[in-house]
Amino acid sequence: MITLKTDDEIELLRAANLLVSATLTEIAKIVRPGVTTRQIDALAEQFIRDHGATPTFKGFPSSFGGPFPSSVCTSVNEVVVHGIPNDRELVDGDIVSVDCGTCLNGFCGDSCYTFCVGEVSAEVKQLLRVTKESLYKGIEQAIPGHRIGDIGDAVESHVYKYGYGVVRELTGHGIGHEMHEEPQVPNYGKRGSGKLIKNGLCIAIEPMITMGKRNIALLPDRWGFITCDRKPAAHFEHTIAVHHGKVDILSSFCQIEEIENQKY
Repeated sequence: MITLKTDDEIELLRAANLLVSATLTEIAKIVRPGVTTRQIDALAEQFIRDHGATPTFKGFPSSFGGPFPSSVCTSVNEVVVHGIPNDRELVDGDIVSVDCGTCLNGFCGDSCYTFCVGEVSAEVKQLLRVTKESLYKGIEQAIPGHRIGDIGDAVESHVYKYGYGVVRELTGHGIGHEMHEEPQVPNYGKRGSGKLIKNGLCIAIEPMITMGKRNIALLPDRWGFITCDRKPAAHFEHTIAVHHGKVDILSSFCQIEEIENQKY
């Protein structure tokens, strides 16, 4: 069942999501060659707890294995999502998608950003740019009277122009008191199909786009998903609210992008 949120609840969701954005901003400051994803995770957990929240990913149950062991997901290169932080040092030319969630005052925040590590190839930079563009194309469709399928159609139509793949096994989702609520929000779809979008709907839209074919496989850790052709994947995510007849993006990339632009 879809639970529509009140204006007061949306403001609580905004606070949780802005904390996620602030956490990702702190991560942006340290992403560089030589840093490990375990160091990224430690920074994120400390920052989230210092601000009176808990990292919702830590201990999150899995359909495939045990609880998630870390506070953020760090997915490097061909790992699409749910990468477990480890001691591998990032190297020049890598990309790393950092997916972060918080629980603050009983409401959840969720956002993801794919970072460049050092000098990244033009081909990979295009993948990141197009994936981020597709996120905003999807967000534009999230207005009252449209349907969930309009979001997926907008994402899919944009990335297909570049020959990229759209992961189908994993989707965006509703969000509120729980990290994952109804409805599911696929990154593909047919315009005019799916659940009706109404004021009060709060969802996380998160294109997961592959440079090659869309096929993915589960890693032996039973958490991470990897592209079958081992080509890179990108992942960007915003949490949004639909209210007063328009889209309100509750998370933010503004400060992250400022730091990224200064670096590169």
